[in-house]
Amino acid sequence: MRLVDLRCGLLAGAVAVVLGLAGPLPSHAAMDQAAFRQAVAEAASDDAAVAAFYRDRDYAAFWTKADAAERRAALLTALAQAPDHGLPATRHDPHALIAAFREARTLRDIGRAEVMATRMFLSYARDIGSGVIDPRRVVTDIKRQIDRPDPADLLARLAAADNPGAVLRSLAPRSPEYARLLREKTRLEQLIAEGGWGPRVPSGTLRPGQTGTAVVALRNRMIAMGYLARSAAASYDAALQKAVQAFQLDHGLEPDGVAGAGTVDEINIAPEERLKSILVAMERERWLGDERGDRHVLVNITDFHARIVDAGEVVFQTRSVVGKNVGDQRTPEFSDVMDHMVINPTWNVPRSITVKEYLPKMQANPNAHGYLQLVDARGRVVSRGAVDFSRYTARTFPFALKQPPSQANALGLVKFMFPNPYNIYLHDTPSKSLFAREVRTFSHGCIRLGDPFDFAYALLAAQTDDPKGFFAARLATGRETRVDLEQPLPIHIIYRTAVTDPAGRVQYRRDVYGRDAAIFDALQAAGVALAPVRG
Repeated sequence: MRLVDLRCGLLAGAVAVVLGLAGPLPSHAAMDQAAFRQAVAEAASDDAAVAAFYRDRDYAAFWTKADAAERRAALLTALAQAPDHGLPATRHDPHALIAAFREARTLRDIGRAEVMATRMFLSYARDIGSGVIDPRRVVTDIKRQIDRPDPADLLARLAAADNPGAVLRSLAPRSPEYARLLREKTRLEQLIAEGGWGPRVPSGTLRPGQTGTAVVALRNRMIAMGYLARSAAASYDAALQKAVQAFQLDHGLEPDGVAGAGTVDEINIAPEERLKSILVAMERERWLGDERGDRHVLVNITDFHARIVDAGEVVFQTRSVVGKNVGDQRTPEFSDVMDHMVINPTWNVPRSITVKEYLPKMQANPNAHGYLQLVDARGRVVSRGAVDFSRYTARTFPFALKQPPSQANALGLVKFMFPNPYNIYLHDTPSKSLFAREVRTFSHGCIRLGDPFDFAYALLAAQTDDPKGFFAARLATGRETRVDLEQPLPIHIIYRTAVTDPAGRVQYRRDVYGRDAAIFDALQAAGVALAPVRG
C-alpha cells in the first residue's frame, strides 16, 4: 500500500467525525452567533489577509457550515498528502485540525477551529505552490524572486469552486518535471523500505577484464540500480562495462566504462541521499513556478550545460563553464529575459576583478596584462606610463580596465545579454580546453559556452533565414555590434542535482557549490523528513 493511501485510510474515520461536528450555526441563538463571530475575529486578528477575508464575509462560517463538507474533506485529504510532496508533516498535520473540531465544545471553539482551517489552507497553498522556505535566506547566491500566491485570490478561488478537491490538487506545480520528480520520490521511498541497493562497492579502481569479489559487488549494485540484467558472471565483461558507462552518463561522469574512484563514490551514494536530492529538486521546482516561457534558455549550473528548450523539447545544447567555487565567483541562480547579443564584444572588466586581481599586478609591474586598456572616468584611454599605481588602493583606484574586441578577448567573439544587477551573461571564450573537463567551475561567475556560434545561430534562426551568414557578416567587420533578438526569450539559471528527462529517467549531479545540502538542512529544520524505513 502506498504511503498516501495508508494515511488517507487512517484519516477516513476521523474525517467523518469532523464532518458531523462542523454543522450549521444555530440561527435561533443570536448571542451564540455573536460569540462565533467574535471568536473568528479574534483568531484572525493577527493575520491581515485572514482578517480581511472574514471581515468581507461578515465573519460567516466558511469551513464549518453545513454545506462545506466537501471543502473540509478536500482540505484534510490535501493535508494528509502533504508529505508525499516533500512538505513538512508537522506544519500540515490534518490530525491537529481534526482534533480542533473534535474537541470543540462551544461555538467560540468552533470559531477558532474555523480560522485554524483557513490558516492551514493558506499555509499549504503557499508551501506547495511556491516553496517551503525562502531560498535567499539560506543561500545568498540564490537571487530568485519567489512568486508567492495571493491569499485573497486563493480563498476567492476556493469559495467559488464547485469542486474544491480539484482546486487543492491544482496548487502543486504543473510542470512535467515536478510530476516526474514526484514519481521518483515514491519509487525511492519504496526502494529504501525494501533495503536499498545492497552492499557498497569496495573502494579502488575496477577495469574491464578484472574478476574478484569487488567486481561481483559492482555487478550486484548495477543490477540493483537497474543498469544491468541479472547475471551470475564474475568478470568485468562487456555488459558490465556498458552498464557502468550508462551510469556515468546519468551522473555527469566521463563515460569511459572504468569504475574509477569518482565513479565508485557515486555508485556508493545511498538511495537516502538521492532522495534528498529529489526533495530539494521538488522545492526548487516550486520556486521556479509554472511560467517558464514556451521557448527559453535553461542553464543548469551543476551539469555544466546550457540548453534552448522549445515547447518542452531541448532543441539545442552545449557544454558550459560556470563560476569557481570560491568567494563571490559562484554563478548565482535567477531568471531574466535574454534580449540581445553582442558580436565582437569589448570586455569591460568588472570593478571587483580590476581592483582585486589586476591592480596588485600593475602595482608590481605597470605593464602587466598590457592587452587591457586603462580608461579614465570620461572613457579616455590612459597611458600606463602616466600612472603611479602605488598611489592607489582598491577603494581609491580611479580607472577602469577594458579589452577591445579580438580573438584573444576574454569574452571570445560573442556574448549573450540579459541585463541584470549581477553582471552575469553567457559568452564565448578563448579557453576552449576547459570544456573537456568533467567538472567545469573556472569562471568568475559568468557562463562560458562551448559552442557559442551554434548557440547564436539557434537564436537567430527565429528572425533570419540565413543565421550563419547574418552572424558571419557582422563578425567579419571586427567591430563591436549589438544584435537585438526580435523575440526575446526567458533565461533560467538553475541549480539541480536531480533532473529528469521526458521518459522519466532521472539523472544526478554533484552538489558542486554545496547549495543543495544547505537547502535540505533548511527543509529539515522546517519539518521535512525522509520517509521512515519500514521493517
